Amino acid sequence: MGKIQYLSQEGFDKLEAELKDLKTRGRREIADDIAEARAKGDLSENAEYDAAKEAQGHMETRITQLEDILANARIIDAKDLDLTKVRVLTTVTILNKKMGKEMKYTLVSPNEADFAKGKISVDSPIGKSLLGKEIGESVEVDVPAGKLELEIKNIEI
Repeated sequence: MGKIQYLSQEGFDKLEAELKDLKTRGRREIADDIAEARAKGDLSENAEYDAAKEAQGHMETRITQLEDILANARIIDAKDLDLTKVRVLTTVTILNKKMGKEMKYTLVSPNEADFAKGKISVDSPIGKSLLGKEIGESVEVDVPAGKLELEIKNIEI
């Protein structure tokens, strides 16, 4: 059994759609690629066949991962969240004390993380350090660029 992942309904639906696509279109395309490569003759020296089989293996691994994630997913409704502490799916405004700059991030499961959209993983160094903290608390975070000192300014949905 896999690790429980807390997802938004949007994140769950996105993973479910990816799984459905891989099981239908993805498998059909890989099967076509394998059949086409097989038709070219000797399989012992057929790079196209080897590549198609390798792609099939990667896709089947992803299907297994998605099935495990979805089987162990817990969907969180944002309106039910307690905003007294930072939790998964809360949006946190933090102040980088060294730079004097405020940033806003939504903490999400690793599968929903998208830094460009302001969604950071709860498993990231910043996400881990913020979880369970309250407004006004400060945390120190070790990141590749060094240490950050962050103060929690606001928690919202």
